[in-house]
Amino acid sequence: MCVREAGVSQTRLLAIYSAIKNLKMDVNIWFWIGFNAFVLLMLALDLGVFHKNTHTVKIKESLMWTGIWIILALLFACGIFYFFGKQQGVEFLTGYVIEKSLSVDNIFVFIMVFSYFNIPTKYQHKVLFYGLLGALLMRAFFIFAGVALITKFHWIIYVFGAFLIFTGIKMLVQDEKPLEPDKNPLVRLFKKFMPVTTELHGEKFFVKVGERNFATPLFIVLLLIEFTDLIFAVDSIPAILAISNDTFIVYTSNVFAILGLRSLYFALADITKYFRFLKYGLSAILVFVGVKMCIVDIYKIPVLYSLGTILLILASSVIASIAITPKHK
Repeated sequence: MCVREAGVSQTRLLAIYSAIKNLKMDVNIWFWIGFNAFVLLMLALDLGVFHKNTHTVKIKESLMWTGIWIILALLFACGIFYFFGKQQGVEFLTGYVIEKSLSVDNIFVFIMVFSYFNIPTKYQHKVLFYGLLGALLMRAFFIFAGVALITKFHWIIYVFGAFLIFTGIKMLVQDEKPLEPDKNPLVRLFKKFMPVTTELHGEKFFVKVGERNFATPLFIVLLLIEFTDLIFAVDSIPAILAISNDTFIVYTSNVFAILGLRSLYFALADITKYFRFLKYGLSAILVFVGVKMCIVDIYKIPVLYSLGTILLILASSVIASIAITPKHK
């Protein structure tokens, strides 16, 4: 009888231990579910409430949303510090700053694309919003794939590092090329399957003319925005993987930076031309992070030092752009 009761007690203890273990797994899952639910809620409010009616986003509104996203990111960072610890908290902040700074380069391309197609300002928010959804999916894929590769093949980190160094040097020495959307491979492929109208049809991506369906130039702009996000993701994701291999930290820092960038676009669209030294700062950041990845097995640069270095480089390039006035010939 005693043996039987002991067996039952042992079974119950094992069941309790298993339940606790599963609960821990569920908590980790709930972090993911909760964060993505929050993002979807904010996006729904953005499009369905605050931008339900098409309108031109003013600088004041843009700065307000930028501030909201920065505050939310900092509050989330506090949560990371509390639930995960100092190391993960600093990694989140560093990843956020890297993605934010590198993504600013997207704004230059967005401006050129919108200008080339003469897209009215009131339609730009819709394009950026749907472009954001695609960017989130692409970032998620690259993050999980990158972490899986580094986990399984450690040597891949040297490939990522060398790629970042190469990209940084290329950014520094290569002259900016004029925008040629008609030569974009994605646009050319799309036009083989669907005709495109020569003029806008309000905020519509697709229209029906007679018996045929047509895409509008607004949808072509969306394709180019997505293509741009894809190209920049190839640079930025390896850079953040140099800071952390924690998928949750990398993913959330990326998402917060991207969400805030779309709001910041409308505030910076008219003044990015004044940040002429920003390219050199971004180039230096890429080279620094690439070197950090390449020497990881020799010396691991503390994340806090990385964060300080990146902030110093970024601040120096912005201050230099403002302080040093160009000489007019």
